[in-house]
Amino acid sequence: MATFLTNKHCTKVSIPEVELQQPNNYMVYHIAVEVGPVSWKVSHRYKNFVDLHEKLVADHGVAKDLLPPKKVIGNRDPVFVEKRRSALEVYLANILTFLQQTMPRELALFLDFHKYDVLFILQELAVTFFEGGDEYLRMSKDYEFSPLQLHAISERLKQPCPPREMVDKKFDFSHVLDFCYQLTSLSIQGSSNAFYNSNIVFNKLLFELSSFKAVDTLFLSSLPVANIYSVGPLRDNLISLTVHHCRLERISHVLLCDDIHKDPSSIGESQVWKKLMCVNLSNNEISEIDASVKLMPRVERLLLNNNRLYSLDNLTLLPHLAHLHLSANCFTTLINLHYKIGNVVHLDLSENRISTLEGFSKLYSLETLNLASNQITDVDQVKHICNLPCLENLVLTGNPVAIVVDYRVKVLEQFGNRATAICLDNEISSQKEHDTVAVLQALRKAKEGRALPLVHSLTP
Repeated sequence: MATFLTNKHCTKVSIPEVELQQPNNYMVYHIAVEVGPVSWKVSHRYKNFVDLHEKLVADHGVAKDLLPPKKVIGNRDPVFVEKRRSALEVYLANILTFLQQTMPRELALFLDFHKYDVLFILQELAVTFFEGGDEYLRMSKDYEFSPLQLHAISERLKQPCPPREMVDKKFDFSHVLDFCYQLTSLSIQGSSNAFYNSNIVFNKLLFELSSFKAVDTLFLSSLPVANIYSVGPLRDNLISLTVHHCRLERISHVLLCDDIHKDPSSIGESQVWKKLMCVNLSNNEISEIDASVKLMPRVERLLLNNNRLYSLDNLTLLPHLAHLHLSANCFTTLINLHYKIGNVVHLDLSENRISTLEGFSKLYSLETLNLASNQITDVDQVKHICNLPCLENLVLTGNPVAIVVDYRVKVLEQFGNRATAICLDNEISSQKEHDTVAVLQALRKAKEGRALPLVHSLTP
């Protein structure tokens, strides 16, 4: 991230190459800008230089004859192009030196400072929020910041105020802070690639979130959570947290993202996320549920889809957990689940490798069980869950058992008197299925009734 205010004497511009732009057949000058360690490229035609020069002459006292003159004929001749390239390079160096103390906005925009420099990025944000921030907040929409913008805000908070003549009212940083203070839903989208034509990489930029005083919903995607060095008031206010595609390996890495030591055994009250109720850490690389989950004691909904989990641990630390989503993990056999997730109402274990339902038999609070696309082959496995008193929604589609002849009625029949209350594979059973189930249940009772005397006759 460039910081022109502190790197004025380490700022350079050059024009290393010129390119004939097809199919329009005009010359484009590729400008290289360096501000301290940060560099980027911006391209302009000669007429863009002319437009800039006219503004600088009129408003900033630049000499009128400083820009190399136009040439109508022969302006694509290689000798002339090289001469003009060199002259334009000198021109940019001269005006940058002449206007170094003020850096007029016209020159900043011409050189793309508004894309890469802290001060000018914030000026762009200030204008946006000055003109439309109130309306945006009134509509209560989520706002997406880039790591570049958040890094700029964080760096600006460390700096003294710029000279007043550099910014008028609409460019004032206070508009950015005011918008951040009032925003309730924040998204941050990272990228592992370099930003545009620069050497700036989004996912190497550090930033803090202390300016967001009212945010209750946070969405992070495709960035290292370790880049956040202060979560500010989020621990007290956040209700919903989503972290997707961040290559997260442990839950503690996000809950303790701004702590140097991420050992859950040494945490205190100050690290607790007091209002957090919904946490979505899907599409990461989490292989275990570590003890740091106790930092979010009020969580009701936890989504860990598409990770690397193979066991359930520490979920008893979440007394309010009701919705648990574990699709596309590595589960095979789950034993005595009632000791681990006894209060869960909605359980999604689709797209795993589960073959038996024995471990589900005492989940008495369970209302919805999604086991789609697992490895259940035997209809009789349903007997382990047919006595769950609250179960209403069962999904077994995508299992080998789902292709068994009369699969639906054979599953429903095992629920006895509750068969009509079961929604199987997101489909309410039909009257025809009810009638068939009733016949099967009657046949079973008759069969059991005929077997009963035989049992008595064998009794001593």
